[in-house]
Amino acid sequence: MTSIDLTESTRRVAAVVRGIEDAHHYAPTPCPQMPVHLLLAHLHGLAIAFRDAARKIDGPTTHTAPDPSRLELPEDWREALPAELENLAAAWNETGARTGTTTAGAQTMPAEVAVLVALDEVVLHGWDLAVATGQDYAVEQQVLDAVEQFCAGIPEEPGEREGLFGPRVPVPADAPQLNQVLGLSGRDPAWRPPDH
Repeated sequence: MTSIDLTESTRRVAAVVRGIEDAHHYAPTPCPQMPVHLLLAHLHGLAIAFRDAARKIDGPTTHTAPDPSRLELPEDWREALPAELENLAAAWNETGARTGTTTAGAQTMPAEVAVLVALDEVVLHGWDLAVATGQDYAVEQQVLDAVEQFCAGIPEEPGEREGLFGPRVPVPADAPQLNQVLGLSGRDPAWRPPDH
């Protein structure tokens, strides 16, 4: 499962990022209290944190817990964020990246788990940004399988689901797999911006 390459997922999300217009900045997303510009800033920060986690870097980028009040989006985000997403994928393909333990977001975990957390964050936030800004979004089968398995393994207890995961959203059994994954992650697959 942890042999999955993040490259295609990060490229797909980078394409979504490039499709975001300035007019979208304060638009709502499926993540409460996190409009588009803050979600972009969050994605930028996590790309750096998990890149450094892959390289076992011990410092502020890996040992600082996420803090929504300190999110800052770089002025050159259309270039900087896609570049960091590319760096993220490349770092997890380096020799030794997926062995041993590492730290990200001030949480120490097996590296083979950290890469799945990174994949999960990228894929789900890619959908968040795409649906918030009216863009198409698809996930390849192998990645969808991995993210579904990861999301399904997060316990229902509220304390276990803080941050990325809200309470699970019921989804019909015959719904597309992406919708199933979104429901497992606490997202409503039918969410759309208020003006849609």
